Amino acid sequence: MSIKTLSGKAAAALDKELMSTGAFSIDQLMELAGLSVSQVVHHVHPLNKGNRILVACGPGNNGGDGLVAARHLHHYGYQPSIYYPRSKGDLYQRLVKQLEDLDVAFVDDFTSAMKSTDHIVDAVFGFSFSGEVREPFPAVIKALEETSIPITSVDAPSSWDIESGPPQSGLGSKFNPAYLVSLTAPKPLVHHFQGRHFIGGRFVSAAIAKKFEFEVPNYQGTDQFVEVSVGSARKL
Repeated sequence: MSIKTLSGKAAAALDKELMSTGAFSIDQLMELAGLSVSQVVHHVHPLNKGNRILVACGPGNNGGDGLVAARHLHHYGYQPSIYYPRSKGDLYQRLVKQLEDLDVAFVDDFTSAMKSTDHIVDAVFGFSFSGEVREPFPAVIKALEETSIPITSVDAPSSWDIESGPPQSGLGSKFNPAYLVSLTAPKPLVHHFQGRHFIGGRFVSAAIAKKFEFEVPNYQGTDQFVEVSVGSARKL
């Protein structure tokens, strides 16, 4: 099966469509995205590989997906910890409160927290990222580049351009995580990705998929994700 990739512009339009004609709220989309990420992490890193998961969350929706994933991972039996220079938005404050009520730890020093983790979730920047990596995240991206700990990136490896992939040089140019969860549909950057690739987000109607000219993957059973080969992605 050949999988279409969505440009950043198309991905933004799809999100807008889901929240208008699709009647989804941002809360619902974030919950479903985070759920799919948590299932992928459980799939590639079962509890017997170590239960310590460090989740790096950015200030936008990608970070919200990470917060949701951390909550689900806690309920699966993992011990997540969160690096999150917090957003002031009400939605994000509620996600943080849910984690605090579960006694999930928030850490201030990402690189130090990496010393006691078994797996990392990169939920810093998503498909809307462009430009330079701003503080306090350069140190996070550098640490992600240099670590041998397996990493699952959410929708995009952080610091990558949605169309052209990793920077040609400098910060992020050597970052290629072990796993990538493309939300709804892959983005063009997937052609530069070398690890295992998953699509997550089992909620798009046939009508919306047809409008944006992509096929909904064949999800199995109750899975909220499906693994696809990187070579099967194509841009239309």
